[in-house]
Amino acid sequence: MLIQESHVDVKTTANGKASTMRIFVFHPAIPGFPNARFPGVCLFSEIYQVTGPVARFARQIAGQGYIVAAPSSYHDFTGPEPLKYDVADTDKGNQYKIQKTLESYDADSYATVDHLLSLPTCTGLIGATGMCLGGHLAVRAALDPRITACVAYFATDIHSRTLGPHDAANTSTDAPPDSIHTLDQFDKFKGEAAMIFGVKDTHVPDAGRDLIRAKMRAAGVVASFHEFAWAQHAFIRDELSKGRYDPAVTKLLSSTTARIHCKRLHFETALRVTCSKYVSKSLKK
Repeated sequence: MLIQESHVDVKTTANGKASTMRIFVFHPAIPGFPNARFPGVCLFSEIYQVTGPVARFARQIAGQGYIVAAPSSYHDFTGPEPLKYDVADTDKGNQYKIQKTLESYDADSYATVDHLLSLPTCTGLIGATGMCLGGHLAVRAALDPRITACVAYFATDIHSRTLGPHDAANTSTDAPPDSIHTLDQFDKFKGEAAMIFGVKDTHVPDAGRDLIRAKMRAAGVVASFHEFAWAQHAFIRDELSKGRYDPAVTKLLSSTTARIHCKRLHFETALRVTCSKYVSKSLKK
C-alpha cells in the first residue's frame, strides 16, 4: 500500500503551560479511492523522538492500512527534530523524560487521538504502539477508552513508577496514595494489550515484568505477554542499537502487532459497518 507523509502542529496545554506539538502523519493511500477510511494508530517514540527507525516502523504499520500519528514528545523542551543516538543526546532524552510531567504526557496522547479522530479518512477506531519510553506511553495512552488496542515494545519505567518527576523508584505491589502512575491505573484499561519484552532487557528485569503482568491481571486487563530469550532492550531498533538489533525476532513480532491491531481495529470496523447496514435495513422494513 502506498503512503503519504505529512505533519501537523497542534496546541497542547498541561500544568497551566501551553505548547505546540508536532505530529508526524503516515497515511495509507489507495489510488482511485481518495476517500478510503482507515483505523488510526498512535505511535510513541523512544527518548530520541521520531528518528529514522521510528519513521520506518511507522511506514511499516501505515502500509498495512493504518493512519499512523507519531507525536514529538519533548516539545516542552526542544523542537520536533530527532535527538542523536549519542551520549550527549541520550542524556538529554533521559533528563527530559523525567522532567516532563505525567499530565503533559497525557495531554500529548489525548491531542494525538483527537487529531486522528478529526480526519475524515479515519474510521474512529484507534490503537497505540511504541518502544522503550514510547512503549510506556502507548500503555498509558490506552488508559483513554478511545484506544482499543495497544502493542508495547519493552516499555520502560512502568514497573518502577519512574516516568515523570519522582523522588525514587517504587516497585511495590501496593499503589502509593493518590498515585497516577501507569502501574496503578490499569483498572481504566478498556482495550487489549500485547506486552513485548526481551528476557535480557536490563531496563525491565524479570521482577519488573512479573509486576506489570500481575498488576494487569489483577485489574482484569485483556493482555498477552511475549518474552524472548536472548533479546535485549531496543532489539527492534535497526540503527545504532549497540549491537542489540535482532531482525529475526523483530520480523516475528510484526505479526503480533498486525494481529492485535487487525482484530481490534480492522475487524471491528467491518463489524460496525455490517451492523450499521443491518440496522438500517431493519428500520426500513
